[in-house]
Amino acid sequence: MSSSDSFEVEQKFALGDRRSEIEARLQQLGAQQHSSESQADRYFNHPQRDFAQTDEAVRIRSVGDKNWLTYKGPKIDSRTKTRREIEPALGDGVQTAEQFSEVLCILGFSPVATVKKQRQSYQLQRGSWELTIALDDVEQLGAFLEIELIATTEQLPAAQQAVLDFAAELGLHEVERRSYLRMLLLKMAQG
Repeated sequence: MSSSDSFEVEQKFALGDRRSEIEARLQQLGAQQHSSESQADRYFNHPQRDFAQTDEAVRIRSVGDKNWLTYKGPKIDSRTKTRREIEPALGDGVQTAEQFSEVLCILGFSPVATVKKQRQSYQLQRGSWELTIALDDVEQLGAFLEIELIATTEQLPAAQQAVLDFAAELGLHEVERRSYLRMLLLKMAQG
């Protein structure tokens, strides 16, 4: 690990019927709504190793006309979902996402599933940290809240504590460590 590596520090919580209450609390705390968008995340599995076993992920995220390729490494912390994340932008357009999916398939990657969600993002300053808070309505799974920030290796302990502190401030304690993909696959397997 290099000191300049970028890590995503995150916690996720199922909201159930608390979505409106949590949204109101975010506004009371001064969180600024940043965006509202539909996201489609197409996940792929590696031809030589099972990402479900290695706790990694490769996806193509499409938001409107914009596309990104994302690699997420294994989680390195038991209290937060801290993991290395690399997310270069791809070209714009549906055709670009389709062509990149085709390239991955030609290289032996296999499509797993697509997670679709409506995401409402907020920004909130807490000390020296700029937190990103996402209220997600995930198709087939329900409402969730994610608290995240990006940190370097040296910043990890303080970043993890900032995420934990804000979750406690919102009164959220039951962390959901599974990815949306894992939850969706389990739901699909149950019929």
